[in-house]
Amino acid sequence: MNLQKEAVKLKALGLAVLETEAQAVIALKRCINEDFVSACEYILTCQGRVVVLGMGKSGHIGSKIAATLASTGSPAFFVHPGEASHGDLGMITNKDVVLALSNSGETLEILTILPLIKRLAVPLISFTGNPQSTLAKAAEVNIDVSVEKEACPLGLAPTASTTAALAMGDALAIALLETRGFSANDFALSHPGGQLGRRLLLLTSDIMHTAQEIPQVFPTATLSEALVEMTQKGLGSTAVIDNELHVLGIFTDGDLRRVLDKQIDIHSTLISDLMTKQYKTIHSDSLAVDALSAMQTHKINVLLVTNKQKILVGIIQMHDLLRAGVV
Repeated sequence: MNLQKEAVKLKALGLAVLETEAQAVIALKRCINEDFVSACEYILTCQGRVVVLGMGKSGHIGSKIAATLASTGSPAFFVHPGEASHGDLGMITNKDVVLALSNSGETLEILTILPLIKRLAVPLISFTGNPQSTLAKAAEVNIDVSVEKEACPLGLAPTASTTAALAMGDALAIALLETRGFSANDFALSHPGGQLGRRLLLLTSDIMHTAQEIPQVFPTATLSEALVEMTQKGLGSTAVIDNELHVLGIFTDGDLRRVLDKQIDIHSTLISDLMTKQYKTIHSDSLAVDALSAMQTHKINVLLVTNKQKILVGIIQMHDLLRAGVV
């Protein structure tokens, strides 16, 4: 086997598949029409949920579409058509909308339950590759997701057709998202366990060190006293505050390394003479991701946290952001 020729052939085959599928998606522009608008309107006025049906590869695509709809403001779930005729159809109520996927439009398991769907009088939206199929004709709205050819050279394995259906599902979900005014915060509320949710929901106050954990000294403290406070609290820095807890400055491990070259007396030198007066703070009601951004921008590893009255209420380190999964 000529490995070089084989590599060229493999690359060509891969590129051909991507080209075929890309063309299939581009061709879907024709489907963004009144039928697409009607499908959106049915879902926007739905008082229940979008129930997605699909068999085989269409089932896998349907499951993903249902998940995308649910996470972007349109409550949805997937039901296996084969299971629907054995009891799961009870999951569909007369307030729902059904979205059925079938490239042929003649999938037996879906056709079997069409009379039951019609009896419930729920709107039926279909994605098919054959507008003249039984499913397409039974639907209130059929979106034509037919493709010129599959990427599979045998024309057998669903490839371009499933890609087209998936892309149309995304188009539907995002059109609905924009119309509903679904925000990044709404998205985060439905993804609280993921990194995106943490970045959009977690506040600085949720992870900062507070109360007795905050290293803090008065400006009359000596460097040695400040070092004791830093060592006891273990956060690599200390705030310098006045009697009303307003921040006057900060002293960090980095500041310590810089002043040691000056051969100062740590027992007599006041921390007010050594502290950094151009300190950075963040409000306690700021997002934790904003604290991360501030640290990265100013190349620092710690931020003092203040409230609206500019009183010291906490301190946050880069390690705290790492532990919280914000980074």
